[in-house]
Amino acid sequence: MVLAEDETDVRLFPPLRAGWAKRGEPVRVMLSGRNALRVVFGALNLRTGHRVLLWRRNQRATDFQAFLRELRRRYRDRPIALLLDEDSSHTAHASQRLAAELNIRLLWLPKRCPELNPMDHLWRAPKAKVSANRQDLTIELAVERFMRYLRRLTPHAALRKAGILSRHFWLRAALSKYFLGPT
Repeated sequence: MVLAEDETDVRLFPPLRAGWAKRGEPVRVMLSGRNALRVVFGALNLRTGHRVLLWRRNQRATDFQAFLRELRRRYRDRPIALLLDEDSSHTAHASQRLAAELNIRLLWLPKRCPELNPMDHLWRAPKAKVSANRQDLTIELAVERFMRYLRRLTPHAALRKAGILSRHFWLRAALSKYFLGPT
């Protein structure tokens, strides 16, 4: 099976994408303290729309390795090919060694091409609908709401939001030929 993997930051102070102010007057946004952050790791099965999510405090090699272990736990002995970018947590020798030990094949996306990763597209919906313009009491509540949104998507909705069902999806021909059968 082919999974697309990526990670995203969830912050306690939300991105402000909308607000009200009198025309011509600057808006004052009060912020104090440090903006708490958590990292959500995610993988999307390009055929079924099944998602695996895991949040961590950081995006270091050890955090990515915890996600690799979670993928192996969820998919047991099934073969896994993981489509991902060349983030340093992914390219670390320990991460590559663990992937090989877990029989997870790493398929590298071209550098600086986030638009090719379906997970990058899937993150957009909860960022806009859950995270933007609203602050939770704690970072843990913000992460839980973010992940709950993604978990509640139907597999079809997840594939659609990730762009996989588009006629213009860049891997459509390969997925049809090798993984989905005739279209």
